[in-house]
Amino acid sequence: MKTLKLVILLMLCAFGATAQTIGKNTNKMNREEVTKETYSKLFSGEALTNTGSDPELMNILQKFIFGEVFHGGVLSDQERELITIVTLTTQQTLPQLKAHTAAALNIGVTPVKIREAVYQCAPFIGFPKTLNAVSTINEVFTEKGIPLPLENQGTVTEADRYEKGLNIQEPLYGDEIKEYMAVLPGAFKDDVPKYLTEMCFGDFYTRTGLEIKERELLVFCVLVTMGAEPQIKSHALGNLKAGNNKETLIAAMVQCIPYIGFPNGLNAINMIKDLEL
Repeated sequence: MKTLKLVILLMLCAFGATAQTIGKNTNKMNREEVTKETYSKLFSGEALTNTGSDPELMNILQKFIFGEVFHGGVLSDQERELITIVTLTTQQTLPQLKAHTAAALNIGVTPVKIREAVYQCAPFIGFPKTLNAVSTINEVFTEKGIPLPLENQGTVTEADRYEKGLNIQEPLYGDEIKEYMAVLPGAFKDDVPKYLTEMCFGDFYTRTGLEIKERELLVFCVLVTMGAEPQIKSHALGNLKAGNNKETLIAAMVQCIPYIGFPNGLNAINMIKDLEL
């Protein structure tokens, strides 16, 4: 019953925000009109064409994603596409990643931001999946005539990557990783937390191209897509400390739902609503 109530509340909030957006920005267009306008802006194509092998499914998903979800909450269009890009990267749905990379470019997301969003996935999904995604976005960049490689965004050296990583990690997460790993045998109790600080926070969070709060929000979406429950709760709090409020986090989860499904999205929303610093 509680889950049902949460679903209803979520849908009402999404529909209410959609109606508000439509009334303000699209002259009270109906859902199909909003879908077509949004889809055209993103993909330079036509939605709801009733063609192909499964037109019914395409109509349902296009009207839900582009006629409703895309217009609910406080996120900008560029934030929505970056969130979509990391969820698709995490799931390795590479054809859709290619389409949304082009869409992100169409609405003004810079190639560097797209690349940094994908790079930021690496500590959480591993390097092989990240390389697959990088190859996909690079295909789009090449097709669009964007020179590769993109400009460097790294800011650390071998000598300072631990210190700079720790300067980001500590305000957000304190010593919790070191405490969790204290029971490991031998040198692992020190090595594993050190690897996390140096690689996750030192090599990636210190990069330019995205702000820390943008990285935290995208990482949160990655973890929710994975269903990594212990880390989801920790990074929800980390997001608040980084400057993202509950409204932003819930809007991000609603944006994820069409791509990751209701169970993972609603589980995360349930954690967010009870958050306190």
